[in-house]
Amino acid sequence: MEAVAPINAVSAAIQLAIAPVFLLASIGAILSVLTIRLGRVIDRARLVERRVAQVSADDHRDRLQVESLALWRRIKVINWAMRLAVGSALLICFVIISLFIGAFASIELGAFLATSFILAMLLLVLALLCFLLETSISTRKMLQGAADLIVD
Repeated sequence: MEAVAPINAVSAAIQLAIAPVFLLASIGAILSVLTIRLGRVIDRARLVERRVAQVSADDHRDRLQVESLALWRRIKVINWAMRLAVGSALLICFVIISLFIGAFASIELGAFLATSFILAMLLLVLALLCFLLETSISTRKMLQGAADLIVD
């Protein structure tokens, strides 16, 4: 019985796939952080929206509505970060699959691998920038809330 691929080709593919697999694990950790933040922001948005309906003072209602808008903006930004991170993870998966296909079928996939990896990195950079934007929005709103308490 003839082997499908020489053991050297398989071991080389595994060695090449190790770095993208670690990157995939890191993206999973980032997605976990984003999921937790999304859950917390959604919980806060629900609480604020319930309070808006219960408040009678106009100035307090206005503050709650401003906070609600900021929370929904954060939700949108986190969702974009998650989409971009998942897109990056999918491209990394294609890179890993392509490494093995190239090793087994002796197909030259260098240009495809490089392009896919570069796109994956660009998506990851955009996801991290969205994460940075979301944390900036959160921090800014927190500082504004603290300033409002001091002034009042």
